[in-house]
Amino acid sequence: MDKTINYYNQHAQEFCENTKNADMSHVLEKFIAHLPQNALILDAGCGSGRDSKYFLEKGFQVEAFDASEELCKIASEHIGQEVKCMTFQEMTDANKYDGIWACASLLHVCKAELPDVMKRLVQALKENGKLYASFKYGDGEREKDGRFFSDYNEETVAELLNEAGVQVLECFVTGDVRSGRGDEMWVNVIGRKRK
Repeated sequence: MDKTINYYNQHAQEFCENTKNADMSHVLEKFIAHLPQNALILDAGCGSGRDSKYFLEKGFQVEAFDASEELCKIASEHIGQEVKCMTFQEMTDANKYDGIWACASLLHVCKAELPDVMKRLVQALKENGKLYASFKYGDGEREKDGRFFSDYNEETVAELLNEAGVQVLECFVTGDVRSGRGDEMWVNVIGRKRK
């Protein structure tokens, strides 16, 4: 994980330039359709703050964190509020959020640690709270360009959520929305915390 965090600290500006204009509105709209008005959303691993900004503009309350100090600085400026610098493993909130958005962030957690991280996320959700997560489509773990990835498909991501006490509401595959990367596939999942 340290290696991945170092990557983002070193490439923060470039990463934000490449991702801040990616049009995620289709997926964002699917997620917010499951949330109450004025919901409190946690943007977990917020990167540039692109999605936090979207939620704020739609009238939601947002808290955000990222493990990269450099990305936190950029995101804080972008959304006009503080972004905490922390990892998933440091989460301790309970029954706080109506929704948790983990877009392209949980994929940097190794599969051995994901069950504990998922437990922390679910604990942070209010009863009936909603969780969104996305992973690169595939199977197994790998390192690419100095970053670590855990890949999932529809079956394995549903299993991950079920084991964490989350009922899968929607699971769908999308192409990468960044320019020139449409052939890269992502598995997206929206779930509800079980009672």
